[in-house]
Amino acid sequence: MNHLRPVAIVTGSGTGVGCAIAHKLAESGWNLVVNYTRSSEAARHTAEELQGKGAEVLLVQADIAVDADCRKLATEAEAKWGRIDGLVNNAGVTRFCPAAELDGLEADDFQRVMGVNVVGTYQMTRACVPALKKSDCGSVLNISSQAGFSGLGSSIAYAASKAAINNMTLALARALAPEIRVNALCPGFVNTRWVKGSMDDATYKRFQKHINEMTPLGRMTEAEEVAETAHFLLTTRAPITGELLGIDGGNHLTVNAPNFTP
Repeated sequence: MNHLRPVAIVTGSGTGVGCAIAHKLAESGWNLVVNYTRSSEAARHTAEELQGKGAEVLLVQADIAVDADCRKLATEAEAKWGRIDGLVNNAGVTRFCPAAELDGLEADDFQRVMGVNVVGTYQMTRACVPALKKSDCGSVLNISSQAGFSGLGSSIAYAASKAAINNMTLALARALAPEIRVNALCPGFVNTRWVKGSMDDATYKRFQKHINEMTPLGRMTEAEEVAETAHFLLTTRAPITGELLGIDGGNHLTVNAPNFTP
């Protein structure tokens, strides 16, 4: 067991952006905690792939909306390797609902979205702080969204949760300095199953064409590109903290463009 390699917990890392971030860290010599809630088969596959890249992997099922599960993730990581150097708060949920359909969201929808995206981010950070403070490169990276600035996205509940994460990032960056850096990545539309799963294939192709046409750089962001940026923010020795970094091809410049209609 290699206790000299840096260790990162990446929540929701069985699929999508979290999976891509875990792969990028494994390629650069990190050991990983792969976390999932329901996607057990995908998470096991991800863990095997990371091990194939030389990483030691701890696979943990946990719901970050539950504080005991967050503490379990941190405790098991530190028990295995004696350290935690990076935390990627990637796990998130949404409830797809057009913003104009106010009756489409119930209190339970808001509570689940906020419970995972906001409270879960806070609980995971709190659970990892003691170990992160002992690292010489402790870093927290919150995966937020341009929805937190624009109010656009899969639902009002989701956009509100990402706005809260952005604010929390600033508060935590102040509170945890100088030992721990805290930043957020704010992607726009990312080409993953997260978005694809809400549409049929034909609708998704039209949606992708719409995003490409309204984005200054002419295309959607790929999960691997988010991962490259995440890797930089986690590993840099530059004094970067309290930043909300967009990665959306310039899509935020065109927030007044017409919305996509399926």
